[in-house]
Amino acid sequence: MKLVLATRNDHKAQEFSALLAPHEVVPLPGAVELPPETGTTFAENALGKARAAAAALGVVTIADDSGIESAALGGRPGVYSARFAGEDASDEENLAKLLRKAPAGSALAYVCVIALVDPIAGTELLFEGRCTGTLAAAPRGDGGFGYDPAFLPDDEIPPPAGRTMAELSPAEKGAISHRGRAAALLAEHLGR
Repeated sequence: MKLVLATRNDHKAQEFSALLAPHEVVPLPGAVELPPETGTTFAENALGKARAAAAALGVVTIADDSGIESAALGGRPGVYSARFAGEDASDEENLAKLLRKAPAGSALAYVCVIALVDPIAGTELLFEGRCTGTLAAAPRGDGGFGYDPAFLPDDEIPPPAGRTMAELSPAEKGAISHRGRAAALLAEHLGR
């Protein structure tokens, strides 16, 4: 099945292409405008983007909203993960702020909600994935993106133990990540 991915984030596009194979994930055409992420939940933001793209294109569209929740910060940054250090903050700036504000070893959760909107069938579905872990004392690894260099997953991973998400291979990360888990639920629905 061909799915239009409503995002401008190249990292997410690459991950979704791998996670949803053999389904074809195609990029959002440049002319399609996405609404700002003004929702208070991951589901609201994902649905807003998927609905906008589906309405503009008339095809099955998926969108996600995802982020990190810190127990030490009362669940923040949550839906504001991409702009935790400011509206135009880089991944490095957002990560640096989390490391300043939350203590090493504190509990974290990655959350991803994928919205599937089919304008022909008139259906909207949500798929949520979570991955829990703890905050590393300092960033490590050059894989992944966002908060991955400081996220130590609770899930059992192949040796060596104690690696951050940024130190895992794409396949290892995809097997346990919030996005991987949400994508697996979507793929199951699509009948992979």
